[in-house]
Amino acid sequence: MTQIPIPYLFLRGGTSRGPYFNRADLPEDEATLSRVLAAAVGAGHPNNIDGLGGGVAVTTKVAMLSPSEDPAADVDYFFAQVSVNEPLVDYKPTCGNILVGVGPAAVEMGILPARDGVTPVRIRAVNTGALVEAEVQTPGGKVNYAGEVAIDGVGGTAAPVTLNFLDVVGSKTGAMFPTGNKIDVIDGVEVSCVDVAMPMMIARAADLGVTGYEDKASLDVDKDLFSRMEALRLKAGELMGMGDVTQSVTPKIGLLAPPRAGGHFATRYFMPWQTHPTLAVTGSQCLAACALAQGTVAEGIARPIAGSPAVVIIEHPVGSMEVTVAFDRTDSDILFHSAGLVRTARLIARGELMIPKEVLE
Repeated sequence: MTQIPIPYLFLRGGTSRGPYFNRADLPEDEATLSRVLAAAVGAGHPNNIDGLGGGVAVTTKVAMLSPSEDPAADVDYFFAQVSVNEPLVDYKPTCGNILVGVGPAAVEMGILPARDGVTPVRIRAVNTGALVEAEVQTPGGKVNYAGEVAIDGVGGTAAPVTLNFLDVVGSKTGAMFPTGNKIDVIDGVEVSCVDVAMPMMIARAADLGVTGYEDKASLDVDKDLFSRMEALRLKAGELMGMGDVTQSVTPKIGLLAPPRAGGHFATRYFMPWQTHPTLAVTGSQCLAACALAQGTVAEGIARPIAGSPAVVIIEHPVGSMEVTVAFDRTDSDILFHSAGLVRTARLIARGELMIPKEVLE
């Protein structure tokens, strides 16, 4: 079997990991590109045994980078969510955890030069059009991965990567509340459909018969819960103007519960057919916006959040995530401006990924 080599970097970004490619090294047409990415990950097997994937959605993600033609950005970041069990690729969402590795990867690839000290990287998320400012540690003009920052869900410490998300409201639908309501009732369940950085359907955990404090393993085996959530999600997608979302990972799902460890609220985040082991970066912003707004399902669950800028602490299965948000309040609503986080990334491997020749034909 003849194989074709494709250069790649393999990075952990936040609590996800995957291959990072230069877009110029990949096929242009989407059908061939999807076959290549499915082969790269090993999609179609629960363990992704014939590729780089790890058998869960947070390890079957792909980043494709290129110099940006947008004067407001340095790098274009094109994201792909590859399925674990089927050779399917979804280009609709973006991923904030994988985005953490975009700045370091862009410097490693030579897409933009490093400065001595800190290199600012302006990133355009191609899938959603969002702009993100990243700060990458580059002492001596080289990416530094060693540092003292710890994030829940990742062992050890690493150098900080600071992200500031801009223009995140209405990332996919054009509105913070795309249905026009703070609360919609679907099949008797109250949900808030919110689009800030990531379109989400958010509900109270108790309304779906769970506490919101269960661990990932306990939730993943609850087939009745997932069946019920998926039925709600499909109807929410229609209400949000997203059409048939049967084979799309958006909108994502978030369940809320009162905080137990000093945070503002607790959440369980779904991708949507598996429980996220921690919390997505984009999802954290959407959940924070939901908690800030009056009249959503978060009301009565989330602790009050101080004036802007505020640090919103969100409890998740293995710890918490802090999101710094900037906003203005009106009598009945909020104007959400931006969200910032500090995460970490690490380059794990670099080299050539081998793709069977027939995949490209």
